[in-house]
Amino acid sequence: MATNDRRGLVLVMTGHGKGKTTAVVGLALRAAGNGLSVAFFQFLKGTWNYGELEVLAGVPRIDVERMRAGYSWEPNRLEEDRALAAAAWKKARAAVLSRDHDLVILDDVNYVVHYRLLALQELLDLIRRKPSRVHLALTGRSAAPEVIEAADEVTEMADLKHHFRAGILAQPGIEF
Repeated sequence: MATNDRRGLVLVMTGHGKGKTTAVVGLALRAAGNGLSVAFFQFLKGTWNYGELEVLAGVPRIDVERMRAGYSWEPNRLEEDRALAAAAWKKARAAVLSRDHDLVILDDVNYVVHYRLLALQELLDLIRRKPSRVHLALTGRSAAPEVIEAADEVTEMADLKHHFRAGILAQPGIEF
């Protein structure tokens, strides 16, 4: 039976198809348009110019933080990447627990867990401890089964057909 009680949801966007970040950008805009405050943390996106971030940065009630100028993914820099992930996690975790925002988005956090830059238990602990009225949205491929189980809603993006396979490069305004 559905109820009208307001409570913070845990939303997961995962899968190998495109659209996970795009989905949470839309979610952030919808939330801000309804008067909610949003914290949008991007864990892995580098210094590239992403059109959606330019727009979000100018929207009242949305705070965007790019946590790093891209992880190196180089084996000899693993400790540096772990330190960057730990610093990013500390900020994102504090934002969730502070109750300063109605919606906190952790873009690509599933990758950070998948590549063991953050312990799965840390993410599960945050899901359990988040304030009851704070919404939490998590994106990235390879969401752990435990994260999926803990979520209220999970959307899997599927890659059924992609223009890259036809040799068409990424298009400004479409991919970034």
